[in-house]
Amino acid sequence: MEEYKSAYDLVKDCVPHVSVPFDPSSGDSLRQLFAHMLPLLMMRHRRISRRRWHDHQTPNGKHWIEQDVDPNVPAPPNRVRAMIGYHLAWEHNVIGMAMTQGRQRDVVYMGMAIKRLQVEPREATIFTYAQSFYHKLTALEISFIAPELGEDVVLRRLCILLCLKQAYIRAVGQPLGFDWSRLEFNLPDRTATGDKRLLQGWEFRLYKALIGIERKGNLVKEEYQCCSAYFRGHAGVKFVFHEEQKDLDSWVQFITTDQLVNVIEKLRD
Repeated sequence: MEEYKSAYDLVKDCVPHVSVPFDPSSGDSLRQLFAHMLPLLMMRHRRISRRRWHDHQTPNGKHWIEQDVDPNVPAPPNRVRAMIGYHLAWEHNVIGMAMTQGRQRDVVYMGMAIKRLQVEPREATIFTYAQSFYHKLTALEISFIAPELGEDVVLRRLCILLCLKQAYIRAVGQPLGFDWSRLEFNLPDRTATGDKRLLQGWEFRLYKALIGIERKGNLVKEEYQCCSAYFRGHAGVKFVFHEEQKDLDSWVQFITTDQLVNVIEKLRD
C-alpha cells in the first residue's frame, strides 16, 4: 500500500496529463503508474530535472518531450532534432517504453507492443487460440501459422504477427476499432503492406523478454514477444530481429519493479 501510494503521488504530481484511478487493489492500476514513471526515469538518466522539460501530446495521443532552453542563451543548432518521442506499453508482468530522438514530426510516429507467449484461457489449445485471431490476419499470414507447423512455431509466429500489427497501429495513432487485417506482414519476404501498399520507411525491431516471477516460493518463468515500430523515412521496410543477448544489450535496458520503486523520490527532482 505504501509503495502504491508513493507511485500514485509521484505520477499525480509529475505527470499531470495522466489520470490513473486510485485503486491499490488493481494490478492494472499499478502497471499504469509504473509505466508513466518510465519517462521520468529516462530523463533523470539524462541528468535533466523534471522542471526543465515538457511532455507534449498530439491530437491522436502521441507523446514527445521537449527540453527547456534558457532564453538568455542562444539555442543549440541541433535543438530541432533533439525532441524525444516515446510510447508506453504493458502486458501482465512486463512494462515497456520505446523512445527515439529527432525532429518532432518524425519522433511521434513510433509505437510499441508486448505479447505474452501463453494462450488465454489457459485450458485452450494453441490452435484454438490462434483461430480466435484469424479475423485480424490475412490469408497469407494465416498460412504462416498452419497447425502442421507445430504448437511452438504457431504460438511464436502468432505473437510476432500480432505485435507487429499492434506496434504499427499505435505508432500511427489509429483508434481501437481499426481493422488489423488491412495490414499484412510477409515475414519470409521481409515486407509489410497497409491496404496493399508498402509501408515505406518503417523499421520494426523484434525481441524477447524472459522474466522470472516468484509465486508461492517457486520461480515461474514467463516469455514475452516485444516489438517497436519506428518511422525512419528510408527506402523500403526494415525488420531487425534481436536474437543474441549482446545485440539486445546495446539498445534495451531491463530494470525490476524494486529498482523503480527505490528511486521514486529521486524522480521528483
